[in-house]
Amino acid sequence: MNANIAALAYLVSGVLFILALRGLSSPETSRTGNRNGMIGMAIAVGVTLWTLWGQGTLDAVTLGLIVAGVAVGGGIGAVIARRVPMTSMPELVAAFHSLVGMAAVLVAAGA
Repeated sequence: MNANIAALAYLVSGVLFILALRGLSSPETSRTGNRNGMIGMAIAVGVTLWTLWGQGTLDAVTLGLIVAGVAVGGGIGAVIARRVPMTSMPELVAAFHSLVGMAAVLVAAGA
């Protein structure tokens, strides 16, 4: 993929993330905000995978690890989210944010 096209796609993704945060500020626009966030993340992940594939660094093992990580994390998150009542949602969001922080620490330690 051309570097300029990738940069433009990342820019579009960033704008969609900003629109997602704006949309999540109100219950009336929360569905649109969620949709913008999902589209932005899909673009960012897709461009990253496409770039890795174009460079020849995306082999079957790497793709398998990515898919396994998404499946395990998504599965655990879905199970937990379905079991928690809506009245405990702020605590669940705080717990998920702590996991994001832990992931950032692990990425930094691995770098």
